[in-house]
Amino acid sequence: MNKYRDIGFKLTPQRLAILDYLEGNQQHPSAEDIYRAVLKTFPTISFATVYTTLAALKQKGKLLELSTDPSKKRYDPDTSCHSHLFCVSCKRVFDMPGEHTPVLPESVKRDFSITRSHVEFHGLCAGCKKNKSETSKEVAHVHRS
Repeated sequence: MNKYRDIGFKLTPQRLAILDYLEGNQQHPSAEDIYRAVLKTFPTISFATVYTTLAALKQKGKLLELSTDPSKKRYDPDTSCHSHLFCVSCKRVFDMPGEHTPVLPESVKRDFSITRSHVEFHGLCAGCKKNKSETSKEVAHVHRS
């Protein structure tokens, strides 16, 4: 938690609970998910506290805000260079390690200095793909009967 104190981040008990929840969290929770989790420990915490804490962490570069899910923002405490996979069925977000920078035209490379990139892939995760395949087989079986 010293890494947050070193950037001038005031560590209140509520903020510590939020940071504790985020630490190592790979679920890419929404602000609502974080609020519900921290509410169990701090029943008086407000959603505004969660939201302002997330905004401050994002501004200080300690949290990524993801827009992979069009229905809500998600947050990732892993600020290392990586991309994301978004399942359009179950809405889960998965980390994909490594840098996946698209090939850029020479004119862009010459005229624009890229400092960071983020690539998102949207599709079906293995579980949803399997469920869809099984459902398709069941529907085909029913139609043949």
